[in-house]
Order: sequence, then C-alpha cells, then structure tokens
Amino acid sequence: MTLTAASEARAAGAVPGGEGGALVKLWVCPNDDLAPGLAGVLAAHWLDEQERETAGRFLFERDRRQYLVAHTLVRRALALEAGLAEAELVIWRSPRGRPFLQPLPGGLPRGGDHLDFNLSHAGGYNLLGIVRRHRIGVDIERLDRDAHAIDTILHTFTLPEQDWVGRAPAGRPRDRRVLRLWTLKEAYSKARGLGLGLPFDEFGFGLHDERGVLSFQPPADDRTGRWRFVELEPVPDVLAAVAVPAGEELAPVLQLHHGFPWGRAASRRIALPAPAPVGART
Repeated sequence: MTLTAASEARAAGAVPGGEGGALVKLWVCPNDDLAPGLAGVLAAHWLDEQERETAGRFLFERDRRQYLVAHTLVRRALALEAGLAEAELVIWRSPRGRPFLQPLPGGLPRGGDHLDFNLSHAGGYNLLGIVRRHRIGVDIERLDRDAHAIDTILHTFTLPEQDWVGRAPAGRPRDRRVLRLWTLKEAYSKARGLGLGLPFDEFGFGLHDERGVLSFQPPADDRTGRWRFVELEPVPDVLAAVAVPAGEELAPVLQLHHGFPWGRAASRRIALPAPAPVGART
C-alpha cells in the first residue's frame, strides 16, 4: 500500500488524539469480497425501492454487480456507524444527485445527529468515506485507463497542471500524474456537493512528483480554501483520494478498512496531513 508521505511515518500505530474529534473512516472493498448471490440477497433485504429499481435497469451483469456491492457496502457501513438496521436507513439525494443520510429526531443511536458519506467505484473496486460533523469526498480510479480517456481528462485541467503532467515520461508515469490530479479534483468537487458541475480548470493542485499535495488553488466561490487531502494506493495501480474540510473539530486521523464490513474489524490508522497550503488561483 502506498500512502502520502505525511502519513506513512505514523500509519503503523495509533495516532494520539484520534478519539476526541470526528474520525474519517474509509472502506476499500473489491467486488470479489462479496459473492454475487450473497450481494443479491443482501440487496433484496437492505436496499430501498428506488435502489432496487436502479439495479434492475442495468443491461450488463457486471455493472449490476458493481452497483449492488457498492450500495450494500454503503448501507452496512452506515448501519455500523449509526446504530440502525441497514433497511432502516433513509438515504435521499440533493438536486445535484449527492446522497445524504436523513437525520433522525433526537440524533443517531450511536451518537451525534450527522453522518456524511461519499461513494466511488471503478473497475471492480469500491471506496466509501464516512465522517461526522463534516463533509467528505472520495474518488478511486484504476491506472489501466485507455490513452484516449487519459488525454480527455488531461485537457480539463489548469495549464500549470497540464505542464506538470507533460514533464513526466509517456506511459504509466504520465498516466499516474493525470489520475492523481483527477482523483483529487473529483474528491474535492464531491465534498462540495458539486461533482462535475464544477469545471476542473477553475481550481488546481500543486503535487509532489512522487506523492503529496504541496498546494491547493481553490475556485473563486471557496472562501476559505482550507482542506485536507489524502492520496492512497490501497492496492497496486489503484489510486484513491479523500477530501475533507480542515475544521478544528476534525480528529487528524483516518481509519482505513479493507473488505466488506461484516463487523468492526481492525483498521489501519493514518495521520491526516496538515491542511494544504493555499496558493494563487490559476
């Protein structure tokens, strides 16, 4: 596993101060971790009517399986955090399509009145982020994207970002730079609730050549621009990014879980990097 440089040194053990604030929790789950028949059974009992209808509209079994695993993962992980049964969770969407867990009068059984979550999936891998009292955005991508897709993505970036990508050798090194930027931009946009509605050339990142965010140039409508960004490579050639606001109440810890969350299995604790320095807008 590859982590950001800021987090590698402390990833092996517990991080002091992690329990006092809002922990960031991350689940990485391959589709193969849930047998197809079992995914269908869980979906029949856990998903709501709209989700089951959506699953039934997929033409290809591969896509249907991806949807079922991803959405049963969401309900299982949220149930563990909220203290509710999976089928009791009410998930609604904003006008832009971002899903939210409906608050309960009096708060959640396991404390608090707010859980934010964000889901991403690509090529048989699912990434789910959960946090209390904050917003979170996540994205996951495989490095085996075709060359046309990589070129299309590259042209959505700022000119300085395109220049940085162009300094890498062609092939995997260049593709890796493109997808590092893409996952970070997706994670930030999703945390804002904007998705692809936020043009990717209106904000930019300065990245270390190997890993780590050196600077962040927020879009004009982000008045603070204070964010924490995490880059991960949970399995070889699968890149992931996480974006969370840099509020003081956020514990500087990320708990990374692997596999389908049948229970509260041991997690890897990773120190969140400091808020990304805000640079000039490009």
